[in-house]
Amino acid sequence: MNGTQDLSQQAYFHLRDDGVFIGNDPARGPWSADHCHAGPVSGLIVRAAEAEVGPEKMLTRLTVDLLRPQPLTGLRVAAETTRHTKTLATTRVTVHDLNDSLCATATTMHLARRDLGSVPNVEMPSPRLEDAVAGPFPIGEVRHGLPGFANHSNVLYPKGGNQGAGPKTVWMQTPALLDGEVPSPIQALCPLADCGNGISWNAPTSEMGFMNTDLTVQIHREPVSDWLASESVCHWQPSGIGMSQSVLYDTEGPVGTALQTIILFPPT
Repeated sequence: MNGTQDLSQQAYFHLRDDGVFIGNDPARGPWSADHCHAGPVSGLIVRAAEAEVGPEKMLTRLTVDLLRPQPLTGLRVAAETTRHTKTLATTRVTVHDLNDSLCATATTMHLARRDLGSVPNVEMPSPRLEDAVAGPFPIGEVRHGLPGFANHSNVLYPKGGNQGAGPKTVWMQTPALLDGEVPSPIQALCPLADCGNGISWNAPTSEMGFMNTDLTVQIHREPVSDWLASESVCHWQPSGIGMSQSVLYDTEGPVGTALQTIILFPPT
């Protein structure tokens, strides 16, 4: 695992005294110098939902609709409970910019934790982190010259694994979500979960742009490791519509899945 960098210095966001989240360099996305990658923003959404529901229930589903670009200059995130019973809870989360424009909406589901002891389960090992090798960030091109998400993520590939176009598996280690705060396991999973289309592109961005309009993550177990993996595939269609599918892993096995709807746009 040579070639990785120290990610302890700068988080994705810092929190202003008035409750506004300001994006740091690691939150910058590949398409615009002024807007966030949706993965860290999804982490803020999870943070708000988890605080709203409380720690007794685990977030098991996140669905985010990305309505417009998310500016680095400031975001306000608010969550409200839409249902809360002994077994489950649901929330609605909104993300607004400083002009009060709605940038994203989300819903979450949380299930009560119980201790059932040992239960029958399917054994699915993770890709081997021990044999992983350093490689480039999956998207090699960006449409600005400023540091961003790619420059602040450590990336490894399974030994002998694909590093070009098409389906691939990537291990990723990312910064903390917020300055001075340790993210929850599911908050920490969000930046990778939103990378499925960027991991498994079918042509480089010089030939075809690809941007997701949403993100749905299903989680059955909270991750326990800093390094997380995504086994991803993209489907692109002549209609300009696509989809990415990812299985998400920690070092002990699968933890969930992620889906994205994709808009394709030829370079101008």
